[in-house]
Amino acid sequence: MRIGIVIDAACDLPVEYTRQHDLIVLPIRVHLEGLTLLDQRDPESFRRFLDENLGARSHSGETEPCTVEEISALFLERLVIDYDCVFCLTIIATRSGIFANASKASFSILKDYRAIRQAAGVPGPFLMRVIDTENLFAAQGITAVEAVRMRKAGANPGQIRERLEMLARQTYGYMLPRDLHYLRARTQKRGDRSVSWFSATLGTALDIKPVLRALRGETGPVAKVRGFEHGCEVLFAHAARRVRAGLLTPVVCVSYGGNLAELNELPGYAELREVCAEHEVELFESQMSVTGMVNVGTGAVVVGFAAEDHEFSVQ
Repeated sequence: MRIGIVIDAACDLPVEYTRQHDLIVLPIRVHLEGLTLLDQRDPESFRRFLDENLGARSHSGETEPCTVEEISALFLERLVIDYDCVFCLTIIATRSGIFANASKASFSILKDYRAIRQAAGVPGPFLMRVIDTENLFAAQGITAVEAVRMRKAGANPGQIRERLEMLARQTYGYMLPRDLHYLRARTQKRGDRSVSWFSATLGTALDIKPVLRALRGETGPVAKVRGFEHGCEVLFAHAARRVRAGLLTPVVCVSYGGNLAELNELPGYAELREVCAEHEVELFESQMSVTGMVNVGTGAVVVGFAAEDHEFSVQ
């Protein structure tokens, strides 16, 4: 069975990896004060956003997911012919409309595909599964990498779906923002009051940063740290401890809202790389998507992995 894997542009994985494994990317439109970018995880979009300092004008920006019609067209014009089963892995449903749009599109796709496959000389039924990763950015990559691994191992769609849904429930995404005022402006624009004006002002004045966690569709702070660089050290040390304790899949995904050369210089990152290598855990490094940088600000760090239930600890 030919199995396809669809991710959205917010899923932070290396461009080389997505191309090597033929991952299909659902683009996201980014509107910035009269300028519209199509975020589809291409190097040119990354370079333009950073080189032109578009992040300075993105606090009032808007991100727009693919419509139901656009998703239907992608599947009916191409994917129902190229594949027999497609897994569509989306960003956390509580923060984006991509999951809802893909789910709605699936009804028309599964209703209309037969005539298209028959005309193309492709026998047999077509299956489509839309899965909410219940996470965002680098943490979305955990289920995508596992889907690639299971496809390569010859797993059937039922096995893949069960495994991905379990991993989604156990995937932890941790984020450390660099600019609290920016993050507050963005959360307020979405009607989210999780970062208040007082917290943003006090945090900036005292250089206190929150460590934010995404888990099972919920997002919120789990710790406070003094200074961004110290926060990175704390965040990477926590991830290293979970690697030593044992992960549910040997993968850690990290994304950074800037040049990746800067990621390698952050305190604690070298140790995380060493611990992953010692425990044969694959470490994926990627630039944060333009969508991600618009929503949380440039310079933010996200770490994702799947693990047993645990609490974040600052040691």
